[in-house]
Amino acid sequence: MSTEDRPPAPRSLAEALRARGDASLGALLRSRPDLITPVPTDLTQLATRAGTRASVVRALERLDRFALQTAEALAVAADPATYGELLGLMAGDDADPAVVAALPHALDGLREQALVWGDDDRLRLVRTARELLAPSPQHPSPTGLGPTVQEATAGMSPGRIQEIVTAAGLASTHDSVSAVTALAGLFTDRTRMAALLADAPADSLDVLERLVWGPPYGQVTADPAPRLRWLLDRGLLLPTAPGTVVLPREVALHLRRGLAHRTPEPVPPAVETAAVHRPQVVDSAAAGQAYTALATVEELLKDWDEGGPAVLRAGGLSVRDLKRTAVALDVPEPVAAFWVELAYAAGLIASDGEADERYAATPAYDEWRELPAAERWSRLVTAWLAATRTAGLVGGRDAKDRTLSALGPGLDRSAAPEVRHRVLALLAGLPEGAAPAAGSVLARLRWERPLRGDRREDDLRGRLAEWTLSEAEQLGVTGRGALSAQGRALLGAPAAPAPGPEAEPSGPGDKLPVHHHHRPAPLTALSPAEQAVASAAAARLLAPLLPEPLDHVLLQADLTAVAPGPLRRPLADMLGVLADVESKGGATVYRFTPGSVRRALDAGQAASDLHAFLTAHSRTPVPQPLAYLIDDVARRHGHLRVGAASAYVRCDDDAVLSEILADKRAAGLGLRRLAPTVLAAQADPAGLLEGLRAMGFAPAAESAEGDVLITRALAHRTPPRTAPEPVPDGPPVPDDTLLAAALRAIRAGDLASTTPRKPGTAPAAGGELPRTGAAETLATMQAAVLTGEALWIGYVNAEGAASQRVVAPIRVEGGFVTAYDHTADEVRTYPLHRITGVAELADDAG
Repeated sequence: MSTEDRPPAPRSLAEALRARGDASLGALLRSRPDLITPVPTDLTQLATRAGTRASVVRALERLDRFALQTAEALAVAADPATYGELLGLMAGDDADPAVVAALPHALDGLREQALVWGDDDRLRLVRTARELLAPSPQHPSPTGLGPTVQEATAGMSPGRIQEIVTAAGLASTHDSVSAVTALAGLFTDRTRMAALLADAPADSLDVLERLVWGPPYGQVTADPAPRLRWLLDRGLLLPTAPGTVVLPREVALHLRRGLAHRTPEPVPPAVETAAVHRPQVVDSAAAGQAYTALATVEELLKDWDEGGPAVLRAGGLSVRDLKRTAVALDVPEPVAAFWVELAYAAGLIASDGEADERYAATPAYDEWRELPAAERWSRLVTAWLAATRTAGLVGGRDAKDRTLSALGPGLDRSAAPEVRHRVLALLAGLPEGAAPAAGSVLARLRWERPLRGDRREDDLRGRLAEWTLSEAEQLGVTGRGALSAQGRALLGAPAAPAPGPEAEPSGPGDKLPVHHHHRPAPLTALSPAEQAVASAAAARLLAPLLPEPLDHVLLQADLTAVAPGPLRRPLADMLGVLADVESKGGATVYRFTPGSVRRALDAGQAASDLHAFLTAHSRTPVPQPLAYLIDDVARRHGHLRVGAASAYVRCDDDAVLSEILADKRAAGLGLRRLAPTVLAAQADPAGLLEGLRAMGFAPAAESAEGDVLITRALAHRTPPRTAPEPVPDGPPVPDDTLLAAALRAIRAGDLASTTPRKPGTAPAAGGELPRTGAAETLATMQAAVLTGEALWIGYVNAEGAASQRVVAPIRVEGGFVTAYDHTADEVRTYPLHRITGVAELADDAG
């Protein structure tokens, strides 16, 4: 294209945006959705919003390391800069080929996000980004570069500047501006600078070496040493404040051979493989973890079935209740916090909202229990993927130095879902059965979203990634560190890449130094409908790997029962009442005790019912010691009767009551004999029952009519509750419908604001709506209907929002005008009284 045919260079970001096509503008709005919240009226407003500090900071935080390094290089380059100057800063004098190859893509990305605009011969970093990234004494640049010679000498006396120019071997000038220009020209001339530094003392060069990669500032005394004096005399160090000197940017770049960064990173670090397992081993291990996860959540909810721990006044679980839950689940406290938070995120537990507020299972838990095991698992992992509540923070401190508690406030981190998805996507990019080295995953994430400035102190994304790897293993999304088939389906990921010859393990679990330098295609987050399909596919893959529930146990002579696998729900529920769990694992061991048998009798079971139950569900004969235990407890069960007097005890055997009265352990019950077979007590019936059971008796409660009460535990449920909504990480990415509507409105609003008007019809102040009287507005509209011309109007809607539009009137009647509205790209009808004014467009307006 010839110079005459080339379109004029944009003079502002708004003009650069105006030159873009809809696809390019759509990509900008997708990458920076805050720009259309709300939809800008035109491209000038869009450009203004793209330059605000909050929006620019958010955009910079989402750059990868090389794109951020490119922006940082532009911040220390001339404004505007050429592509050649930028390439020199990024690739150095040696022109690193990797940087040369990657720079165009990085620059295109910065342009797409409206952080950089202009052609290659006039590249401009958005002013707010330059202010954020340019070096200053208060905010050093990540490049380690200091101010330019011009900036550093701004407050220096003209005489001192002339002395420096002369000492540097340059001719003196008549003014400071030309002197500073000559000095900067010397420092940017590789040949002359090499000659100047060739005469420098060795210890002076050591000083420069210490400052060259930053920080560029140093301290000097009132009487500098000779090695510093030599540098100060020649401007190689310049004073910035009393006792402080700085290495000028031009000098540092010469010493760095042109590089703005010590280590440009154009290529993302590889995710390394730490171990390779057979895919079948991975899937089996993951399925085992999935089964354990389901059992753990069920055990947690069973523990809270009659009402869980109390809710703290500030919200959440107390430290004591979390410890008790950890003991009940036989896991460390951080793991217990994870399971509690997961059940909460899945909507299975919530606060009951009573005056004495407690946590309890929700009605959704009962529905969840009835689902097949694989579907229950998919519900849990889907909730985990989307949750912003972060269990790893439990036990830490918030900004006000308050302890963060499980189920309490302050645990939401909006970045958590994105980090979880990205970590699993990196695992999906490895060959099937390959487990990554955790350090390489963290290094990759830090390259994709590098930490800036003070945020380096809090590597939240790194901690989220570590927690993701651990939680994915506990949930069975991964097995032995590798992504399982069901985990891959959960992400909607394609089939894994085939491992190369070097990735073949010589044995299960062998660690191999396998490197994957390819950049896997990024997996985008799924929509709710797509996630539901992916979760169903994951459940189908997991279902055959989970053990089938059994309908039998193995009774043993030592009063134990062994369940060789998961039990069907009716059997498991009944056995949980009749016996105590002694150990868990692949086979669960239950132990029968007098207390557990009495618990079954209290729940309304007769001794004959228990014998029949054990006979029906045992693959081995019922051992005689177990039969004797049941009969013995049943014979004594209900021998004593407890009722309400405040409470009383009655028994046909007065010798038993005499034994109770004589027992010192009964002192706290306030017992006295009312009759040979009746004792009265100060304690309430429940306390009296517990006291007598602690003394070794087996009392039964009775009603006012004298019938034995069945004390069956009642499940406590909250009212219907919805699962907690994730906290969004900024505005949502617009869908195609919203994006098309926003682009149409912005384009039309821009047309309305930039279309030329006929002389004398445009408002005096730019941006104001046209103002005309009602009669003139009506006459102009009627004339436009006859001529078919388009008009520029100001319009105020029913909510009072003002806008300007370009319309082509079709019909005017009854106080309304029907016109083709270019803003909405459709025919609309407007009340004439809401039109502020009208102006004719210039004849050459297109």
